[in-house]
Amino acid sequence: MNTHGFLRVAAASPELRVADCPFNADRTLALMARAEGQGVNLLVFPECGLTGYTCHDLFHLSSLQRAAEEALAKVVEKGATVFRGVAVVGLPLAIEGQLFNCAAVVHGGKVLGIVPKTYLPNYKEFYDARYFCPADNANFSAASCAGQSVPFGTNLLFDCRTMNGFTLGVEICEDLWMPVAPSALQAVMGATVFANLSASNEVIGKAGYRRQLVSSQSARCIGGYVYASCGEGESTTDIVFGGHCIVAENGVILAESERFRHGQQLLVTDLDLDRLLHDRIQTNTFHDANRVADLGLGKYRTLSFDLEPTAREPKLVRAVDANPFVPSDPATCDERCRDIFQTQVAALGRRLSHVGLPPVAIGVSGGLDSTLALLVVCKTMDELGVPREGVHALTMPGFGTSAGTRTNAHDLARALNITLREIDIRAMCLEQMRALGHAPFGIRLETETVASLSERLCRLPEDNRSDLTFENVQARARTALLMNTGFVIGTGDLSELALGWCTYNADHMSMYNPNVSIPKTLVKFLVEWAAHNEFDGPARDTLLEIVKTPISPELLPTGANGEIAQSTESTVGPYELVDFFLYHFLRFGAEPEKILFLAGHAKFAREYTADTLRHWLRVFLKRFFANQFKRSCLPDGPKVGSVSVSPRGDWRMPSDAAVRVWLDAVEGGE
Repeated sequence: MNTHGFLRVAAASPELRVADCPFNADRTLALMARAEGQGVNLLVFPECGLTGYTCHDLFHLSSLQRAAEEALAKVVEKGATVFRGVAVVGLPLAIEGQLFNCAAVVHGGKVLGIVPKTYLPNYKEFYDARYFCPADNANFSAASCAGQSVPFGTNLLFDCRTMNGFTLGVEICEDLWMPVAPSALQAVMGATVFANLSASNEVIGKAGYRRQLVSSQSARCIGGYVYASCGEGESTTDIVFGGHCIVAENGVILAESERFRHGQQLLVTDLDLDRLLHDRIQTNTFHDANRVADLGLGKYRTLSFDLEPTAREPKLVRAVDANPFVPSDPATCDERCRDIFQTQVAALGRRLSHVGLPPVAIGVSGGLDSTLALLVVCKTMDELGVPREGVHALTMPGFGTSAGTRTNAHDLARALNITLREIDIRAMCLEQMRALGHAPFGIRLETETVASLSERLCRLPEDNRSDLTFENVQARARTALLMNTGFVIGTGDLSELALGWCTYNADHMSMYNPNVSIPKTLVKFLVEWAAHNEFDGPARDTLLEIVKTPISPELLPTGANGEIAQSTESTVGPYELVDFFLYHFLRFGAEPEKILFLAGHAKFAREYTADTLRHWLRVFLKRFFANQFKRSCLPDGPKVGSVSVSPRGDWRMPSDAAVRVWLDAVEGGE
C-alpha cells in the first residue's frame, strides 16, 4: 500500500481520568498498540490528553506538571516497543517559568519536536489564557523534555524521508478556528498532512460547523487533516465533550467518529498522498504565498525522520467508489443531477441567444446520449420562451438501426411534443460507397440495391462484421444532413471522446455540445433522473425504456431478426470501467498500477478478474493516446465536473504522444 502513496492515519479519543497522568499514559499506550495492529502510520491524540483538558487551575501545580512530563517519558519509552508510527500527544509543559499547551511529536523512542498552541481562547466557556502562555511568548527554540533536548516552536515541520509526500504539520484546537490558521502557513511550506489535537466541547450546532472547518481547511491546504478531540472522561462540571474525531482529505471527509460514545475510540482511514501531491503541482497558485515576505515563512524548520513501513493486509480502509462520477448518497445525487442539467440548459441557452436563436438541428437515435441532449434542448427552448417547433429533430436509420431504438426515437419525440423527421440514409450511403469503389464486407456493389444489400448484410457471419469505412460513411452522412438543417446540437459524451469512440467530422462535430464533459455512466443516470424529476407520463415511460437499451452505435448490420449486432462495451470495455479509469487517470494522474489497485477494491472487483481489469486498462490507454487528435478540435460545450478533455479547459496533450510508458507500467504489474 505504501508504494501506492497511501498513508494510514488514526484519530484517537482515549479513556481518560482528569489529572490521572499514569492512567492516561497507559490508555495512550494501549491505543498505540491497537493502532499498530491496524497498520497505522500516524496517530493523533486529543489536546492535553495526558492530563485532561479540564484540569483548570490544577495546571498551575508543579505536581501535575511533573506527572505530565513523566507520562510523556513513559509514552516515549514504551511506545517505541508497541508502535512503529508517529504519535502526536498533548500535554502542558512548564518551560523557563512559563506553561505552554503543547503537542509532542513522538517516534522511535524520541520526541521529534514540541509544538505549542498559537491561539489561546479566553471567551465564553474557555479560559486558556488563564492557564497557558501563547506560543509567541517563547524566546527559545529548544526545550528540555522527557530527558531530551527537543526542538520547540510553531515553525516545525516533520518530514518523513521514507514515505514520499508525508510532511506533518501540527496545530492545536483553536488554531484551526482562526482566520489564518498555522496549518495554512505550514501547507505553503510543504506540509501535506495536518494533526489537530483538540478539546472542542459540544453545544447545539457546533459539530456541523466543526465538520465544515476540518473539511474546508483540508481543501484550502490541499492536504490531509486528522482531527482528534477529547471525550467522555473530561470533567462535566460546566461543559461536555463528545470525542468527535474527523479525517478529511482535500475537502472530502473520509471518516468521522460517533460522538458521545462510551469508551475509547480509534478512527482509522487511509490518506492518498499521491492525490495531494498531484493537485498541488497542478494548482500553480498554491505556492504563491511563498512570495509574501511578512508571513515569516523562511523561519520554518524541517525535522526529518524515517518511518518503517508497517506490515498489514493490502486492503484499503477507505471507500473506493466504483462509480466516481455518480454520487452514492441519494440526496447528493439528486442535487448533483439538478445542477448538471441546469448547467447544460443555461450553457445552451446562452449560446443560442448569442447567435440569434437559429433553428436547432439534433439527431435522435433512440439511445442515451441523443436523448439527454434532446431533453436539454427542450428545456432550453422552454426557458427561452421559444416554441419547441423550432427544434428540427432528425432520426436517420441506417443499415444497423434496430427496431427498438427506432421506436424509442419516435415515442420520445411524440412525448416531448416535437416534430421528428425520419430520413433513411441507406440509399445515400450505398451511392457514396459505390462512388468510392468500396466493397463492404467484400460485397461488390455494382448491381446491389438497398433492399438486396440489406438482406445480404443480415446474413453475414459473425466473424465478418468489421468494416470501418462502412460505419464512417453512415455517421458522416447523418452529420451532413444535420449540418444542412440548422444549428447542430452535439450529443457525444466524455467517455466516447476519451476513447475516440466517435467518427471524425461526424458525431464528433457540432455547433455546440451540452454533453461534452458528461461521462457515460452519468449520462445514463441523468436520463433516469430526468425521467423521475423533470418529465412524466409517456415521456417518463420512454426515457426509462431508453435507459434499459443496450449501448451501441448501430453502424454495423443487424442480425437476421433485426437485433442489435454491435455492442460498444464488448469493443471498448464496460463503461463502468472506462469511467473509473478515466476519472483516476485524468483527475488525479494515477499511475496504471495504482488504478488497478483501486479497481481491485471497488465493488465491481467481484465481477471482473485481475486479468480482465488489466486487459481493459490496456485498451483504455491505447485508445486514449491514439485519439487525442479528435479531442484537439472539439466544439464548444460546458464543463460540468472536475474532469474534462476540452483543449480549452482541462486537457492539453500532443496528438502524437507515445503510450509506451503507461503500457509498460501495466505489463510490469503482471
